Amino acid sequence: MPDEELEPLLRRIAEALERISPPTEVVGLDGAEAYVWRAERHLLEPVAKVNRVDLKLLKGIDSVRDTLLENTRRFAVGLPANNALLWGARGMGKSSLVKAIHAEVNADSGGGLALVEIHREDVPSLPDLLKLLASVDRRCILFCDDLSFDGRDTGFKSLKAVLEGGLEGRPRSVVFYATSNRRHLMPREMIENERSTAINPAEAVEEKVSLSDRFGLWLGFHTCSQDEFLAMVRGYVAYHGIPADEDSLRAEAIEWSVTRGARSGRVAWQFIQDLAGRLGVGLDAP
Repeated sequence: MPDEELEPLLRRIAEALERISPPTEVVGLDGAEAYVWRAERHLLEPVAKVNRVDLKLLKGIDSVRDTLLENTRRFAVGLPANNALLWGARGMGKSSLVKAIHAEVNADSGGGLALVEIHREDVPSLPDLLKLLASVDRRCILFCDDLSFDGRDTGFKSLKAVLEGGLEGRPRSVVFYATSNRRHLMPREMIENERSTAINPAEAVEEKVSLSDRFGLWLGFHTCSQDEFLAMVRGYVAYHGIPADEDSLRAEAIEWSVTRGARSGRVAWQFIQDLAGRLGVGLDAP
């Protein structure tokens, strides 16, 4: 092929490759307190306002709160800290706790701690994100909400390598917090299927559940008691200045939880929204 024809062809090929694989945008992470990783564009997008609950409003989880808070404080000042898996009952404040603790520690550290969220479906792009964060002069909590895998997912292998394995490993300036309803991040039937069909059942199951072992902290969240549920409701009422009689508040809150068939922080907040609406009280979303 003549040179005059080859050059335009190579230029078109190069432009097509650039469109398919856009370069990662390098940012300083100094313009916001939180970011969302947009894997399709290799971009960290600043979050103007984080949707979070004040830490003192999270009731019934004192032990896990204190453990995660201490771990985060150590990380913020440059001391060793563990990756954390927050697992357990729905609506008990797993993701709310991560965001509330980030706000608490970030305020104490003068804004030096960034919160970076990666969506579950973008986990395969995690190595690219970590390379970007390793080049940034700011400590980061990498946060994945509702992390889980099914039988068709291979992303857990990438996550295992990134958390502790591989030659590069996790940058010291990054700690990984994840929430999940599943202790081992996979449904029980998936683990049982591996046990029943594999040539070596023990090895197959170990390979599946070893991902959760990469988290140094396992923080369990369990269904709250009625007293804890009522404490959540009272906390929201006081925080938002909702005029409510104690006796009627208790009765209505219990009835609400019974009709929902559950007691949790999420159910308590849904009751508060209903109560404030009926009383004509505006709420600033926590």
